[in-house]
Amino acid sequence: MDWDALWLTLRLGVVTVAILIPLAMIVGRWLALTHIRGKGLLEATLALPLVLPPTVVGFYLLVAFGSGSWFGQTYQKLFGHALVFTFEGLVVASVIVNIPFAVQPVQRAFESIPPDLRDAAATCGMSWWRMIRKIELPLAWPGILTGLVLTFAHTLGEFGVVLMVGGSIPGETKTVAIAIYDRVQAFDDVGAGRMALLLLAISLVTIALSYIFTQRLGRRYA
Repeated sequence: MDWDALWLTLRLGVVTVAILIPLAMIVGRWLALTHIRGKGLLEATLALPLVLPPTVVGFYLLVAFGSGSWFGQTYQKLFGHALVFTFEGLVVASVIVNIPFAVQPVQRAFESIPPDLRDAAATCGMSWWRMIRKIELPLAWPGILTGLVLTFAHTLGEFGVVLMVGGSIPGETKTVAIAIYDRVQAFDDVGAGRMALLLLAISLVTIALSYIFTQRLGRRYA
């Protein structure tokens, strides 16, 4: 069992969720309430990682993060090292590739809130921030939780983008998915099977807990 790869994968999942979910709440709510022109194109752009092959997304991120791009050059000047083949690069890539898994459930959750509730809250003199805290977030929480779980679970199993952007550096960019691939390439089916089973168990428990919490929240605010 490659425990370093497991720890790195879990750390990547937690960091990705911590960065992406707050952003998804802001973007998802804005998309749910706005009616600007070009909204469909914006939503389609955010959903691209769902339909593009991971190697395509990874290739473009590799080019964008490399020393040949202005972004890669700027990052290297600021921090003294390149972004590719580092844990930081994996985090940025993971955040980008998980955008639709986080934003779409949150957006649908905010869209499901009846506009009359917001109007009633405004009529009662409730402030904008208090309305979000007391009304919108409790009602949208199941969608937020779904986005959190999908983001974490997808991060655990991501392979193509991680391999393209991070490579397979032990302790730095080698996740469980890559470790499983390496074991299969080395004809170590037993080792690959153990890691695959552990990853399956973690994903199953994560999703099961999300269902339990969502049902409890649904009964609480029913």
